[in-house]
Amino acid sequence: MERFCVGIDVSAKKLDVAYRHSKGGIERQTFDNESIGHAELVRHLRKRAGGKVIRVVLESTGVYGLDLALALDGASFEVMVVNPRASSNFAKATMQRSKTDRLDSAMLLEFAEQMTFKRWQAPSTVQLQVRTISRRVYALIRTIRDEKNRMHAANQVDGTTIVKRSIRDTIKQLERQVRKLRAAALELIEGEPQLARRYELLLSVKGIGPISAIAILAELAVLPSDMNNRQWVAHAGLDPREFESGTSIKMPPRISKRGNKYLRSALYLPARVACRFEPGVASVAARLRASGKKPLQIHVAVMRKLLHAIHAMFESGQEFDGTRFYLRAAAAVGTSGIASSAISEVSTAVFP
Repeated sequence: MERFCVGIDVSAKKLDVAYRHSKGGIERQTFDNESIGHAELVRHLRKRAGGKVIRVVLESTGVYGLDLALALDGASFEVMVVNPRASSNFAKATMQRSKTDRLDSAMLLEFAEQMTFKRWQAPSTVQLQVRTISRRVYALIRTIRDEKNRMHAANQVDGTTIVKRSIRDTIKQLERQVRKLRAAALELIEGEPQLARRYELLLSVKGIGPISAIAILAELAVLPSDMNNRQWVAHAGLDPREFESGTSIKMPPRISKRGNKYLRSALYLPARVACRFEPGVASVAARLRASGKKPLQIHVAVMRKLLHAIHAMFESGQEFDGTRFYLRAAAAVGTSGIASSAISEVSTAVFP
């Protein structure tokens, strides 16, 4: 059956879409990268396809494309989430020298037309349910924090008794909901063997408890299986980003924060605890501290390295080994101390 091929370049706020019109030329459209924009895109492509099977290719950035891929897969489109390395090699092979969103979408269209198609497997219903529950818990925790701040403010002045009672009741009710949601998430995890095993692996890290393990697993479980550890780091927004303008402005590198805030938040407290109670992690933190790094920089560096370690644990099925964590972190150390590349990656990092 004839297919209508589409290439989509995904960014934080927009989708650059490329397909061929009736005369064979490339037509481009732009849509908002949100649920309304996804629905508009589905309607637009169905209209343009004219009854043909719609085949879509987008890159597996893992940051902004998951909800889009789910929407397209739910609309019965054939979806391929291509590894960025494969699409980059394809661009080089087709002599594409410039890189823009418009060119990338056209390149992905040609990839869909010429290369072997491998249909994307959407995360399981359980994996998506766990993520939905975890993000609801995240929202409730923030609300609880705000209510506690209001209670603190009410206690500093002559607050009305009925108002304080209302705040107290709200906090209790929200905490009850959080407990129920976490119990539901754990029940779902224990019912799926792969999730249950990965949950156990996370608990092998001193610093990751049941609450953090659920939050971390919920975000990692839905990622494409072919993402490497560096892509995980970029997905979490923990990758370094340099800012330079002309010859006069050159700021120290900072983490990009262009990624999954839920995963970043879930890793922060475990990193701090691991720096105290996990010997291998504590040794890495000590080296960074000795090199003059600030506490926040150390915590962000540990977050990144923990993410690398979790990736290795999931791949190998082996529990966390603090000795390996330390040796890998120290592998590039020269006579001057911590490797300069590791230092530059965490320099002036800001969280969250």
